[in-house]
Amino acid sequence: MVQPSLCFLGGLLGLFLMAPIVVASTPASMCTPLKTLNDSLSHRRRYMKHNFPINYSIRVHHEEIFKLSNISKMKLKVEGLDELVLQRLWFQVNQGVLKKIIRVLPERHPSRPYTAELERRFRDAEGVFVHSHPAEVFQQELPETIQDIWDQLTEEPDRVPESSWRFASPKSLVDNLCHTMYCLFWECFSSTEASQDYCEVSHSKKGRKTLNQKVEMEPTEPTEW
Repeated sequence: MVQPSLCFLGGLLGLFLMAPIVVASTPASMCTPLKTLNDSLSHRRRYMKHNFPINYSIRVHHEEIFKLSNISKMKLKVEGLDELVLQRLWFQVNQGVLKKIIRVLPERHPSRPYTAELERRFRDAEGVFVHSHPAEVFQQELPETIQDIWDQLTEEPDRVPESSWRFASPKSLVDNLCHTMYCLFWECFSSTEASQDYCEVSHSKKGRKTLNQKVEMEPTEPTEW
């Protein structure tokens, strides 16, 4: 006769196997490569703006203009949206952004070495991200809203409708990469002295207002999605 305690343990094991995999939002191992990436991003103004003609822009997917406001909208659309899903989307979006910027830079362009190094550090962070989670995490079905965005990002360029393309400056795209990185991986950048919400749209504008008072206006960014 099977002992009741064994049946109980078997039931618990079954529930455990059926439950979705829950992982920490940002593994500690992610912080080193992200901070290294952040070091490169601190020089983005020089290499992504000053070395380009005024109002220079490149063609990107509508979804590649990935801002803090987009994250807020997705959280409102998808109840209980897992932070890990947004982190996966962040990597997918910005790998395409960096490749597009590199693609338009001639070999001898002064910003090419910087952008190539930025892209290398980004890939290093992505590699750590993948290895920091069980393989099953990346096989889980994405929410429909996120899957739609993912499908559009991975669509062959010649099959993307003209209406789905937008133009944005390299500086604004890399700014978005930086601000959304702070939001989605905030554990690596939060201060122990003060609590900060890096996902607030107003937060990304703090510290820039004074700096921008003495420089020319940024190119107007495309409409958000």
